[in-house]
Amino acid sequence: MSAPIIDGKQISQDIRANIQQEVIRLKEHSFQPGLAVVLVGEDPASQVYVKNKEKACHDLGYYSEVHRLAADTSQEALLELVDKLNHQSTIHGILVQLPLPKHIHEKAVIDAIAVEKDVDGFHPVNVGNLVIGDDSLLPCTPAGVIELIKRAGVEIAGKHAVVIGRSNIVGKPVSLLLQRENATVTMCHSRTANIAELSRQADILVVAIGKANFIDASFVKPGAVVIDVGMNRLENGKLAGDVDFESVKQVSGPITPVPGGVGPMTITMLMQNTLVAAKRSHGLA
Repeated sequence: MSAPIIDGKQISQDIRANIQQEVIRLKEHSFQPGLAVVLVGEDPASQVYVKNKEKACHDLGYYSEVHRLAADTSQEALLELVDKLNHQSTIHGILVQLPLPKHIHEKAVIDAIAVEKDVDGFHPVNVGNLVIGDDSLLPCTPAGVIELIKRAGVEIAGKHAVVIGRSNIVGKPVSLLLQRENATVTMCHSRTANIAELSRQADILVVAIGKANFIDASFVKPGAVVIDVGMNRLENGKLAGDVDFESVKQVSGPITPVPGGVGPMTITMLMQNTLVAAKRSHGLA
């Protein structure tokens, strides 16, 4: 019997509908959330992401700015733009699209974004607050993962969660958010010796390693919740996750597809962060 599918598109739409209502209410206070996205260079995937973020702003009634800079833009010029946006009252969230060209130091740019406008949740202060459990703007994809698990009706507290992948963008923060929800968390990565054995112990399995169809049914405990963060382009042009969906859904519990699972949630949580930042800037949160 196939597992129930966690529909990221539908959950994302539900959250956006709530955001839209909130934006309408905020306009009664004569302001709207504002997001600035900065794109340096011509990376095709980044261009698609930026276009999607611009559309989301338009659909939800946000004020939006997109700054498209040439690939040879200097780090100094980029930092000047970030500083300008830090001081711009109509902008509540700043996102510098990664990856940046090699001559620009990513950490210097992330560190330069005002903490209260860091809607990606990558600033060291926001990361530190996440680690110690204080209130902060949360990284978008990990926050989306937690939202998907909860909205699938899964109780996280007391469960054993296994996270495969230890990136700063997904693996590390999602493990911290799972702990915040009172799960017991095991982290696996490229040097983990008995990865399949550990994976089979998971009540909740989150996979973010960037290897197409790496996790098959032999890695999954019957009935486990499986969240696939992977997004890989196959030779035939199709998208695939890190989880072999057709194999795993035969044994798992609720599972996310690729596409249509975690993907739609990332921009939605970015919009949520921008809304929170906007409300805080006006003393409404």
